[in-house]
Amino acid sequence: MSTARPSADHLGIDLSGLRSQISGPVLSPGENGFEQEVSAFNLAVRHHPALVVAATCEDDVVAAVRFAAVRGLPVAVQATGHGAVQAADGALLITTSRMRELDVNPLARTARIGAGCTWTEVVAAAAAYDLAPLCGSATSVGVVGFTLGGGVGPIARTFGFAADHVREITVVTADGIVRTVDAGREPDLFWALRGGKGSFGVVTSITVDLFPVTTLYAGGLYYAADDAARVLHAYRTWTGTLPEASTTSVALLRLPPLPELPPPLRGRFVVHLRFAHLGDGQEAEGLLAPMRAVAEPVLDTIGHLPYTAIDSIHNDPVAPMPVCERGGSLRELTEDTVEALLAVAGPSAEIPLAVVELRQLGGALARAPKEPNAVGGRDAAFSLLVIGAPVPELMETVVPASVQAVIGALAPWSAGGALINFQGGDLSPERISRAWPEPVLRKLVELKGLYDPAGLFRFGHVVPRG
Repeated sequence: MSTARPSADHLGIDLSGLRSQISGPVLSPGENGFEQEVSAFNLAVRHHPALVVAATCEDDVVAAVRFAAVRGLPVAVQATGHGAVQAADGALLITTSRMRELDVNPLARTARIGAGCTWTEVVAAAAAYDLAPLCGSATSVGVVGFTLGGGVGPIARTFGFAADHVREITVVTADGIVRTVDAGREPDLFWALRGGKGSFGVVTSITVDLFPVTTLYAGGLYYAADDAARVLHAYRTWTGTLPEASTTSVALLRLPPLPELPPPLRGRFVVHLRFAHLGDGQEAEGLLAPMRAVAEPVLDTIGHLPYTAIDSIHNDPVAPMPVCERGGSLRELTEDTVEALLAVAGPSAEIPLAVVELRQLGGALARAPKEPNAVGGRDAAFSLLVIGAPVPELMETVVPASVQAVIGALAPWSAGGALINFQGGDLSPERISRAWPEPVLRKLVELKGLYDPAGLFRFGHVVPRG
């Protein structure tokens, strides 16, 4: 039996006309540069598109979308590849990593950001004017995917979702039309894009608010395995006392014995408390006192931090690796919730999981933004993310079962679906639909039918078609 993947050649597609319209590379499987172009950050997701268009500008995106629509090819989009959860097999894959225009307006406190930019670039550019964007915990992630999925970063409880602070979006919809949308121009599409992820088109640029933030009092406390229960129970009660100026998360980490890790962390199970506070150090230390009293950390990295060093709070991996991840959301964190978590993922559990994380929500995340959007999860108290260890031989069996065991153990406290950026690889329509409240989902489905009636954009976390 043939195992050949669909390609432009197999489909009988002549690429000469498309190549004449595209300023960037147009590649078929087997051509030089193809594998590098389609590679995702999650190495467990291997794209096998029919062809890839490496867009360098908006006109390239328009030509690619129109080409795909005429031939009935589905369209997938990738910038950095951090958001890859589904193989784009048989698709026309548009890569936007070359679209890196970036314009900071210090007077308006905004940045207009090309589709290929990462937060690293935006953070650096904004810092030159003593401003900061609402980036994620790892600034190597692309701006557009993070923001369209909502975007929960290290200071999210203070300012809300990144999507709440979008001024304007330029997008190529399924009909090949370039639309610049905001609160006054095509407001329904503007609403849907902010929270509907990649369901409605290929975003070519996005304009976001910047904030007068230059420093944080932030970092992490790493606790030993023996203190896990004490730390998690203390965290459960402590989070209820914090002001919106503080954003926190806690993660159970099973760390490999890598030489680049600090000696106290190498090859160990640790509980990592992450903390970011917008205020002075004395105030922050007063808030931290209950957690410092619980146990002596094996490593303490909390202190004054320039915003440009925000990655050091979570210390997320920067090298591509194969992972299996799933997410959820919790309406509360009770004593029983903590015990259930410890039973399935605590230090005594022999499971191939790299990270089990709880992010504290609430604060500004719980409030509707000035300009309404489709972001779900505002009623959740915590988000849950479970990431399987990068053990290739176990990725199809033991790892996903272990990941699902954690999700299942905490299901009694579920607030519904996961935040869409934390959904992971569970792409069932029923599961994805739970990311939004029912009225929001109904409107998204209606708009999906209006802007993408043929389902051109069907890869990843997309709105189900009605």
